[in-house]
Formats: sequence, structure tokens, C-alpha cells
Amino acid sequence: MTTLSVFGAQWGDEGKGKIIDRLADRVDVVVRYQGGANAGHTVIVGNEKYVLHLIPSGILHKGRVNMIGGGVAIDPIKLLEEVDGLLERGVAVTPENLRVCASAHVIFEHHKRIDGLAEVWRGAGRIGTTGRGIGPAYADKTARTGLRISDLLDADRFQARMTAALAEKNALIQKVHGEPALELGDQVERYLALGERLRPFVGDTGAELRRAHRAGKRILFEGAQGLMLDIDHGTYPYVTSSNTGTGGIANGAGFPPNKIDRAWGIAKAYCTRVGEGPFPTELFDADGDAIRKAGKEFGTTTGRPRRAGWFDAVAVRYALELCGADGWIATKLDILDAVDEIKVGVAYRVGDQRYTEYPAHLPNIEGVEVEYETYPGWSDDLSGVRRWEDLPEVVRSYVDELERLVGVPIVMLSVGPERDSVIERNKG
Repeated sequence: MTTLSVFGAQWGDEGKGKIIDRLADRVDVVVRYQGGANAGHTVIVGNEKYVLHLIPSGILHKGRVNMIGGGVAIDPIKLLEEVDGLLERGVAVTPENLRVCASAHVIFEHHKRIDGLAEVWRGAGRIGTTGRGIGPAYADKTARTGLRISDLLDADRFQARMTAALAEKNALIQKVHGEPALELGDQVERYLALGERLRPFVGDTGAELRRAHRAGKRILFEGAQGLMLDIDHGTYPYVTSSNTGTGGIANGAGFPPNKIDRAWGIAKAYCTRVGEGPFPTELFDADGDAIRKAGKEFGTTTGRPRRAGWFDAVAVRYALELCGADGWIATKLDILDAVDEIKVGVAYRVGDQRYTEYPAHLPNIEGVEVEYETYPGWSDDLSGVRRWEDLPEVVRSYVDELERLVGVPIVMLSVGPERDSVIERNKG
């Protein structure tokens, strides 16, 4: 195996950062192919906690090349803040170990401004964005009016294109939202300076990646968010603005899809969601509060409390099937240590219709009734377990049931936030 895709199989926040960090030790190149700085990967190394928003988790391993592909929407302010923060903590970030795609689209101040204003404008119909400008930047990309990283490296071209962009965006900001316009000169000066700082890192990452593959390098594709937030296959319109699963790799990284050897999904042993949108297995009782508190379920990027619920086998099975997963990783198993009785959503009901396959054709799944199966909990502390055989039988039984319900083997279990808090099963 020389290429592996790892993606979120729920609504994001599945613990991908910790798993990607562990897998990064076994590869040569780590590639981020979609999303923006609204995604956050948390990695704990010893007593140090790192929160990465744009830079791939492989940056914490010496000798790895980390690529930000053309499918990522890049806020250069946030990216350079992240670079500076890592440098201050003694982590090497150089043009040799961090590569940024020249064709990646840029998130500007006007995107962030419009993002926040639009949410206010929508009122009760708000989507629940993080206000980071990701959606408006992707909208400009699709409308063919966006600016790319390469534009920041050409002052004359950038001046002309930014002039045209701000003429439109300032009209929207002023005349629709009644807010003051952005000053063109300030924006041009600011982003050209950012472009100069980024220049050494910028290149054709797609060509570099394909060249690395031909040379036999081991490659890990790092997904952000989760499949249920995919722009095409998630709970639209309460989704992100990119393709979050394996389908986003070809375009987002510039890599042939038939060269991806394996795909592994990541899902919690329960489920969470941040922001607006349907969440069939959501809990509104003491169990939900206990899971949220034990799992420290607050957004890495936003700090927002996450909505908590039982494991949804219908949604996870859909995500794994759609992405062609041949294995998956169950995280945060230890958070269920103190839960007396565990439920798993196994089917949806809408009227007299019963769905065991995710009903993506339904315009709204907000009101579906969930059919549950119930399993005994355990009172054991799993955080120190490192071998499958050492898990209590009741835990192994629960894991086997999750595996049966989704129809894909579980290759790894996470039982704590630390880098080594993992049980490998060698089933993938």
C-alpha cells in the first residue's frame, strides 16, 4: 500500500487529527485536499497540544512533506499565523516540508465579511457557518471570479483582479447589508505582502505529488470535516462547501483516483454535530450531557458546544459505502466508559416507510424516527488498554456489533487523546 485516504464518516470532529498524526509516521507525504480554516485537527504529543487548521498533521513528524492542495480554500492570514505559531514552538516549517498549491483559491477579508453578514440576513434560516469566509470563496471559485494563490505573486494581475472583485463585493456590503466598504488600496497592499511571505512555499503540488507517487513514496490523504457535510452528498444545505470524502481527492489534490490503494473512514463510537442541520440520533437528556462533558465536545476551531447523540449506523454505513472504505477507525471508545446502557441507531422510519439505507433522496430528514438497538455499557477504564485481547468482553462485543451493522471491518480503535492511545486490529 502506497496511498491511503482517511476521511470523516460522520459530521466532522471524529478525531481525525490524532489518527492522521499516528499514520503520518508511516508515510512520506501528507496531503490536505479540501476545506478551509473552519476545520481543526487536534494532536496531543506528550504534554503538548497542537491545533492545526490548514497545515497537514504530518508537520509534527520530521522528514514528511506536507501539501495543501488546490481544492483547499486558503486564508493566507490564518495560514501564516499557523506557520508562525509552529515555528515559535520549535516545529520546523520550511519550503521543503510545506508545499502550497498555486491554484488554491484565496479567502479574502470580503469573503469573511459577507459570510457573517449573510448569516445575520438569513435569520432563522441560517446555515450555521463558522464565519471564516469558506462558502463565499468557493462560490466565487464556481462563478469563475475567484482569485488564486498564484494571483498574489503577480502585483499587476492582482491589482486588476482585486479591483474588479471589490467593486462587486463592496456594492453588496454597502447596498444590501448597509455596512462600510473595504478600502481597495489597503486590501491590495495587505494581500500582496502576504503573498510574498508565501512565495517560497508555493508550487504545482499536483505535479509534485504525482512525481512522488511515481518514485514509490507513501502518501496519506487527509480529509477535513465529515462525509455528512459533503456539498453533494451531505445533509444539504447544512453542509460545508467542498467534497469531503474520497471523491474530493482527484480534483482537490490533482491525483489520479485509480491510484488510491485504500480508504479508511473515521467515526466516533457515538456521534456529534456542530451548528445547524438534521441530526437524527441527537440526545437532549442527561446521557447527551454526560457524553458531551466526558468527550470535551467543543469545537476545535470555534469553541462551540457540539450536539451529542448515539452512534448512527445508517449514516456511517452510507458514508463508508459512498467513499469505498475498506476499513474504518472507531474513536473515543473510552468516552462511553461510564454509560450504563448504549444505544445504536439501526434504521430510520418516516411514516410507514423503514429505511436501513440512508435516504439521501428525502428533501428533509429532520423529522425521521430512529429505530435503536440497545447494548450493555461497561464501567471499566479503557484508556490504558493497547491490545484487542485486553478489552473487556462487553466492549469487544459492542465493537463487533458496530462492525456488523456498518458492514466494514474496524481496523483501529482509539481509547484516549494521546498519540499512543490506540488499539490496532490489523483487519484492513
